[in-house]
Amino acid sequence: MKADVGDRIVVASGTLHRPIRDGEVLQTGPDGVGPYLVRWSDSGNESLFFPGPDAHVEHVERDAGDTGGQQMPAGSRAEPTKKWSVEIYLYEDQSSTSANAVLHSDVPVPLDVRGEARRSPADPDMPAVGDEVAAARALRQLADRLLEMASSDLSDAEGHPVSLRS
Repeated sequence: MKADVGDRIVVASGTLHRPIRDGEVLQTGPDGVGPYLVRWSDSGNESLFFPGPDAHVEHVERDAGDTGGQQMPAGSRAEPTKKWSVEIYLYEDQSSTSANAVLHSDVPVPLDVRGEARRSPADPDMPAVGDEVAAARALRQLADRLLEMASSDLSDAEGHPVSLRS
């Protein structure tokens, strides 16, 4: 068995009712073989690990590609099961910026929310900051609206009020 730093070690339990254990390879022996220094995901502890027949390595793809810089285990589901997208439209004038965030999902009608940022006359003229604030407020409104919709759906299904707000 060979591993690289960043790969994932997975250890199957030798008994039926014990969980599978996994961790990130922090250091390898010569030529990528064991023993490995592993940070275990269940405890965060680091320990030296000598692999046995119940262990395997999940190699991490080194090319981040479309994963937004996150590493994905090789062989994991690379294609999403659903795709939702958010478009943000920015509208600026002298002292304010508005943002419309539009969520396109598998629901027939897109969800459209608005966020605004207003500049005080004493503030410096920084349009990029207005864009960021307006977009952030629109995205926050979108998140709140999605949580409200999910709460309503769960309330209807369970027959009592459900709140998903934190």
